Amino acid sequence: MGPPDPIVGLNEAFAVDDNPYKVNVGVGAYRTDDGLPYVLPCVREAEAINMNNPSLNHEYLGIAGDATFVNLAMEFVYGKDSKVLEDNGNCVAAVQTLSGTGGLRVFGELLRKGGHKEIYVPNPTWGNHIPIFQNAGLKVKKYRYYDAGISGLEFDNLITDFKAMPEGSVVLLHACAHNPTGMDPTPEQWSEISKVVKEGKLIPFFDCVYQGFASGMGNAPQDAFAIRKFIDDGHYYLLATVQSFSKNFGLYGQRVGALSIVCQDPNEAKKVLSQMKTTIRPMYSNPPRHGAQLVKKILEDDRLTSDFIDQCSDMADRIGLDRIGSALCE
Repeated sequence: MGPPDPIVGLNEAFAVDDNPYKVNVGVGAYRTDDGLPYVLPCVREAEAINMNNPSLNHEYLGIAGDATFVNLAMEFVYGKDSKVLEDNGNCVAAVQTLSGTGGLRVFGELLRKGGHKEIYVPNPTWGNHIPIFQNAGLKVKKYRYYDAGISGLEFDNLITDFKAMPEGSVVLLHACAHNPTGMDPTPEQWSEISKVVKEGKLIPFFDCVYQGFASGMGNAPQDAFAIRKFIDDGHYYLLATVQSFSKNFGLYGQRVGALSIVCQDPNEAKKVLSQMKTTIRPMYSNPPRHGAQLVKKILEDDRLTSDFIDQCSDMADRIGLDRIGSALCE
């Protein structure tokens, strides 16, 4: 028998607890006051539109997924006017993945195939980061990040640890809403981190699974500040980003995500994309269609995108109010 998952065990305990004031803070999943999953109205509308589209079918997607979805996901995280997404000069190799978890595993496999033996993650980090990378054949090392005594970043120690990393080391960074602490660097601190990473010739790998939530205003561009800052600072040696649309779009069961790698030029991006495909093919072959079609329908429609921003903002605001209420109860 394998050991039980601690998060699943917490969910089971929550389910049998009869306290009317219980709140489950163990899983990164938004719930209504009734404890049920919340389906965004814009998602409901996108589903209705797609249901009435006779051209949609259930054919296999390609290994890299839905190309239109992938392109929209890149604009969502890097910005429509990003210089790495210029027409006829796309320097980004990108694929649709099985949410953020699948993207992490694919990148871990790519690193191992490319000769990397280790990856640095913050201490603490999301619990699943460590087994994902270990199962991909990497040794996981930690850099100092959070000081529970002051409820804040160990920023000076973080910078010291980054400067001590060997050239070419891969370092995992939470783009926003750091899991599990919720503590993110300030824009000024991100600028310093970017400088140290570039000077040390480290490889930044961003885990971006809460874009739109962290700002509290449904502000996806603001939540992607760190990634776009690194792009502006010229991290073209290699910069990778994994995205998930589970939280911000409420599509937990659809497993919608993307993995992208910013390269030095379009020719290199084509080669990297080929390696991503050869990694995915024997792993899960190709991703599912339905969730990607929903995200695509919303992001390609200005009105639905505006609705999504408003609805994501409402969720983020309610989370903030719940935290204030919990703090007052304590």
